[in-house]
Amino acid sequence: TPIIDAITDRIIVRAGVEDRLLEAIEYADRLSAGKVIIARLLPDTASNEWGDQLFATRYSCTQCDLEYSEIQPRTFNFNSPHGACETCEGLGVVDGTNSNSATDPAGEFEDGTEIDNESDFNAETVCSACNGSRINQTARSVFFGEKHLGQIIDLSINEAIAYLSAVKLDPNAQPIAAPILATILHRLKFLVKVGVPYLTLGRATGTLSGGEHQRVRLATSIGSGLTNVGFILDEPSIGLHQRDINRLIESFLELKRAGNSVILIEHDESTMRIADQIIDVGPAAGVHGGQIVAQGTPTDLMDNSASLTGDYLAGRRSIEAPAVRRPVARTLTLQGASGRNLKAVDVEIPLDVLVCVTGVSGSGKSTLINQTLVPAIFTRLERATLPPQPFVAIHGVEAVEHLVVVDQKPIGESARGCPATVVGIFDDIRKIFAATKRAKQLGFNASRFSFNAKTGWCPDCRGRGMNRVEMNFLPDVFVECETCRGRRFNLQTLTVQFHDRSIADVLAMTIEEARRFFDGFEKIARPLQSLLDVGLGYLKLGQPAITLSGGETQRLKLATELSKQSFGHTLYVLDEPTTGLHFEDIRMLLIALNQLVDAGNSMILIEHNLDVIRSADWVIDLGPEGGAGGGEILAVGTPEHIARNERSFTGRYLGTLR
Repeated sequence: TPIIDAITDRIIVRAGVEDRLLEAIEYADRLSAGKVIIARLLPDTASNEWGDQLFATRYSCTQCDLEYSEIQPRTFNFNSPHGACETCEGLGVVDGTNSNSATDPAGEFEDGTEIDNESDFNAETVCSACNGSRINQTARSVFFGEKHLGQIIDLSINEAIAYLSAVKLDPNAQPIAAPILATILHRLKFLVKVGVPYLTLGRATGTLSGGEHQRVRLATSIGSGLTNVGFILDEPSIGLHQRDINRLIESFLELKRAGNSVILIEHDESTMRIADQIIDVGPAAGVHGGQIVAQGTPTDLMDNSASLTGDYLAGRRSIEAPAVRRPVARTLTLQGASGRNLKAVDVEIPLDVLVCVTGVSGSGKSTLINQTLVPAIFTRLERATLPPQPFVAIHGVEAVEHLVVVDQKPIGESARGCPATVVGIFDDIRKIFAATKRAKQLGFNASRFSFNAKTGWCPDCRGRGMNRVEMNFLPDVFVECETCRGRRFNLQTLTVQFHDRSIADVLAMTIEEARRFFDGFEKIARPLQSLLDVGLGYLKLGQPAITLSGGETQRLKLATELSKQSFGHTLYVLDEPTTGLHFEDIRMLLIALNQLVDAGNSMILIEHNLDVIRSADWVIDLGPEGGAGGGEILAVGTPEHIARNERSFTGRYLGTLR
C-alpha cells in the first residue's frame, strides 16, 4: 500500500502560534490515524539542514507499525498473562524429549565409551521462544541499559549489583529511575550480607535449600527497616562457609541495633560466641534431653561444667585432628569439568582416604561432585542416573567397585518407613516374635507382626498409628488413632510378647534401649550399634522416617552402610553431613566415617565445618568466590597446606583454629 504524506500546515515558530500549531497537529492525527511528522530545521547546524521527527498517539513501533498494549508493571510479570511468554506460560521451560539439549554432556571415558548414548529421554527443555526468560516479546523489547528484564534476572546477585551500578541514566530518566535503582541496590546488598550472593535473581524459590530460603527472607526483613520485631531462625548457618557465616552474623547484629530481638537455634561456634545469652538444652538427645542445662553469656557456659556445649567452647573438649594423615596412593582424575560455573577444571581425587571438598557458598562444589563426578561414575558402573554436567574425560574409575551417595533426601513419603525398616532389622525382629510359644499356638507367622499386613495391623488406621483429618482451606492434620492409640497393631497381635514386650512395645523403644534388649541377636545388634555410633541412639525404632530431619536422615543412611559387611573399594559421597549437628555429634560422626575409610573404602565430603576439614587427609578447595566468580580449583593438599594458601578463604579460617 503506497504511503502518502499530506502537509497540513507550515508554521514559523514564534509567540502566539500555539493554537494554530495544536489545530494542525490534531488535523494531521485525524488524517493519519495517529501518526504525525514534524519537519524542522535541525538546531546547531550551519547548513540549514531539515530533519523529520515522527510522533504517534498509539502504542506501536513507528517503523514496522506493530502495535502493543500500554507498558505497565504487569507487562514484566511472568506470573501474569500480560507479561508471560505465550509458549511456556511464564515457566521458562517446556516438556519434551531432550536427547540433544544443552544439558547433555560432551565427553567420553578413557576407554572410549560415549556418555548418554541412549535414545531420547523425557525432560524439561528451555523454552525456545523466550530462551528461558519467561517473559513475552513485548517485555523483552524494553531495555534497561543493554539488557531486558529476562537477561537481568538471569544475573547472580553480585553480577546484578555490578551491572545496575554501571548503567548510565539518561538525564530525563534520572529523577524517576535514580531513587528506584537505589532501593533495588540497597536490597541486593542485603542479600550479599546474608551469604547468598551467588543466587540468580530469577532462581525459582522451590529450588532453594531451607537455609537459602530462610536467608532470603531475612534479607527482606533487614531491608525493610523493621523495628521492635522478634526474629526466630532455625539453623541459619546451614550450607554456609565460615566467611559467609561472619557476614550473616553482622546482619544479626544489625537487626539487634535496629531495636529487634533475634533468637537463633544454632550449632555454629562463632555465632554462639557473639550471643548475649545462650540457652543450652540437654544434657543429651531424645529421652536424655529436654532440660535447660545452662543459661547465660558464653563465658557463663564455659564456666559451667554441666554444659557439654560449654566444654567445647572452653576447650575442655575438642575435635582433635589426626596426628598422621593417610598417604595418597591411588587417584580418580576428572578432566575438563565445565558445568555451570566450573572453569574447565581438572582435579585429582585421592582414593582410600578421607577427602573434603571445600569453598565459599556457590563456588561449584556440588556441581563438581554431585552433578559431574557422581553421575559419571554411576554411568560407568551401568547404573541409571541423570546425565552428568559436561566434562572431557575421567580416569581411574576401575578402582571404584561401588558408589554410595549418602544424601539428606527423605526416605520415602510414607509414614510406614522407620529406622527399624531402613536398617533392615524389622524382618528379624518379626521372626523372633513368630518363634514364640504364644505365636505358634495362634498360628501366627512373621508377616502377622508387620504393620503393612492386613492380618496384623489396626483395622482403623491400617498400621499407620494415625489418621488423616482433612481441613477445609487448611493443610490436612494427622491425629493419633483412637483405636490402637498409635500402636499400629490389632489387639490379638499385641497379645504375643517376647520378654514381656509386644511388637508395639519394641517399636516404641529407643535405639539405645533396643541395643540392650537384643544384645544376644547379632544380626539385630550390629545395625543398632551402628545407629549408636552415629549418634542416633535417641530415635525410636518405629519413629516415622518422614519426621526425621535432613541430618538425621543422612546419618540413618550412613549407619545402614556401616552395618553392612564391608568388602572395600567403595566410594562414599556425603553432602554437608554435619548439618544440624552439635560438636559432640560431629566427633562421633568422624569416628564412624573413619571406620569406613580404615576398612579400605574412599570418602568424599562436601563440607564447611572447619573441624571436619581439619580432620581430613586431603582437601580440594574451590573458589575464590561464588557464582561466576568461582569455579576454579584454588588449592589441593593437606589441611596444613591449604592453611598456607593466601587465596583460599578456607585456608584463612583453618589457620585461625586453636
